[in-house]
Amino acid sequence: MTARVGVVTFPGSLDDRDAARAVRLAGAEPVSLWHDDSDLRGVDAVILPGGFSYGDYLRCGAIARFAPVMTELVPAARAGSLPVLGICNGFQILCESHLLPGALTRNRSLRFVNRDQQVRIESAATAWTSRYTEGEAIRIVLKSGEGSFVADEATLDELERSGRVVARYVGEAPNGARRGIAGIGNEHGNVVGLMPHPEHAVEALTGASTDGLGFFTSLVEYLADTSPAAATG
Repeated sequence: MTARVGVVTFPGSLDDRDAARAVRLAGAEPVSLWHDDSDLRGVDAVILPGGFSYGDYLRCGAIARFAPVMTELVPAARAGSLPVLGICNGFQILCESHLLPGALTRNRSLRFVNRDQQVRIESAATAWTSRYTEGEAIRIVLKSGEGSFVADEATLDELERSGRVVARYVGEAPNGARRGIAGIGNEHGNVVGLMPHPEHAVEALTGASTDGLGFFTSLVEYLADTSPAAATG
């Protein structure tokens, strides 16, 4: 059966339709989820898209973590049973929800960064990156004002030791992220936060590359491999 991937829309989401298109191109069915609805509608995975949820009041993602849609999402993601990808603002929401460690702070330049960006895939052992090769450099879009990943040294060391750094900027991090980190995952590999936008690099006509599509095809493959049919067949 076709995988169903929920895409959450918060007030201020900008890239929900782009994420849905990427899901469709990967061969799955996108399902619209509304922030004020606690029902995940039985989806197989969830994407928290980029944008400015709730106007980024207080801190980016700080209000979104309390949205009704997170009520079912957080425990399922924490248990490892629900794959979740947080892109840009979605990454911030995952950190605010304590599904991922660290925080995203103002870019070192104190300016919004909008550019095509090379990142290196550091881990292919997640639900969202299995179609890549570790060490592979891909080009996707970076657009954020508060995209600098920070954490204390002990947390950074643990992320490195446990292989949970998922993606790293090639060359100097354009936002000042610690250790050049562009994306991280949780201990189960089902939750990934990524500051650059793979959904903007899925079609040659509309993006600088199609390198981002692998995040979504990785999920489809992961869901096929972990489905009850696959387990019994």
